[in-house]
Parts: sequence; structure tokens; C-alpha cells
Amino acid sequence: MKVLISGCGYVGEALGHELLARGDEVIGLRRHAGMLPPALSPLAADLEDPASLRGLPGDVSAVVFCAGARQRNEAAYVSTYVSGLENLLRALEDAGARLERLVFTSSTAVYEHHDGRWVDEDSPAEPVAPTSKRLIEAEAVAREGAAKTTVLRLGGIYGPGRASVLERIARGEVVAPSSTLYTNRIHRDDCAGVLAHLLHADDPPPLLLGVDDEPVELGELYRWLAERLGVAAPEVGEVTTQTRFLTSKRCRNTRLLGTGYTSRMPSFRQGYAALLSEDVA
Repeated sequence: MKVLISGCGYVGEALGHELLARGDEVIGLRRHAGMLPPALSPLAADLEDPASLRGLPGDVSAVVFCAGARQRNEAAYVSTYVSGLENLLRALEDAGARLERLVFTSSTAVYEHHDGRWVDEDSPAEPVAPTSKRLIEAEAVAREGAAKTTVLRLGGIYGPGRASVLERIARGEVVAPSSTLYTNRIHRDDCAGVLAHLLHADDPPPLLLGVDDEPVELGELYRWLAERLGVAAPEVGEVTTQTRFLTSKRCRNTRLLGTGYTSRMPSFRQGYAALLSEDVA
């Protein structure tokens, strides 16, 4: 399989190595492709600039769209997720590519609940935030882009190099919210593993939630990390600037596990324990 990873950054590069190990040919597309290892066939292009996408290979059979917006505002989300995806699909069509698979990484942020309810793929996504509305719009574009498309709504991604919460807890800069606030997370290695799994699945579902097995209350997560770091538990207080805009829901990954995928980091315990071990090493 020849796979184009669009937005080949934090998750995309890890995915690229997964696919190479499976024997796939991988093209890593990003604005600064020189940062990628040669084995991923780096390709420099900007999704927001159609001219930079001219001349894409016409024998690409699968695309993983895991680009990230430059800013967290509506204009940036339109440019990256809606227009950027449209530009990429048009360029591939012009090149003669006929995509068999497309996996589009969206976000569980489209479920804007604040009451801790359980949600799954059958729960209605009724976003209010302009950024979430644009993600829903981009999902619709993705569904028309290939013979088989899977929209993967990911929880909060953490992993090597993306665990600043550990440093903030160690410095005593974190306040545990006094209200119940659930968070849904997924380790970077599981992001890559899920994406590779979906590309090779016989009949992947059109929509999946990409989260680990255990949603966790934010205060519980902070206290668990503080104990492992050997520092005082965070004080409990009012919702801070960092948590004010977070939703509170519990996402089920039952359908994902039903496809045959096994979580590498089933919960925050395994994921953060691995990061703490790396720091010690």
C-alpha cells in the first residue's frame, strides 16, 4: 500500500514508522519536510497553498489526514481542515489517484457536553464552538474523498515530548478543579497504532472514537501524577484558565476495540508511567 500522511508531524511520523514496519510505502507531507527521516519519502507542501500540491504522485492508494491547525480559531480550522483537505483531494484527483482508503483525524471536542455523560459514535455531535463546527464540515468533505473513509475523533493526545502537565505538577502550578471534569486521552503510540490498524482493516467503520479505555476525572489524574512524582497533591480550587474551556464527558472506545485493536496504553496509568520511566532513564 502506498500511503500519503498529510500533516506528518507528532502523530504522523510515528504512524509512518508503523507502516514501514508493515511493508507499506510512505510519503510524509508537511510544510518543512526536511525534518522527516528519508525513509518516509519527505514531501514539502502546504495544504493551504494549492500550487505547492501540484505534481503529487498518482499511485497513492491511501491518505491519512492528521494535519494540525496553526491556531485555535475558526479561520485556521477552515484553512487547514476544510480548505486544506479539499485542496489535497483535488490535487490527488488531478494526479490521477483513486483513493481506496482515507482516515481523517477529527476530535472528541465535537461533543460539547459539560455534565460528564457517556458518549459514543451514536451520540449526536451538536457543536456550538465555531472550531468544532468546522471539524464537522471537514468530516463531511472527508467522507466523499475515498472509496472507504473513516473519521477518527481523537481525545487529548499525550506522549513523549508532550507531557508538560508533569512539569507543571512538579512545580506546584496545577490546581485541581473543584467541579467534576472528565478528560479523555490517548497516547501517541496508540494514535499511530489505531491509524495503521484502520488502514489495513478489511471493513473499517465510518466513524470511531479514538480514546483509551478509561476516561478520568481531571483531579484524580493530577493527584495520581503528583503521588508518582513525589510532590504534594495539587490544591483544589476554581476552574482555571487552562480548564475553563474544557468539556466534561466520558467517551467509550467499545467500537474501536470491536475492530480487533488492542490498546497499548489502556489508561493514563500505563501511558504516564511509561513517560515517568523515560524521564528517570
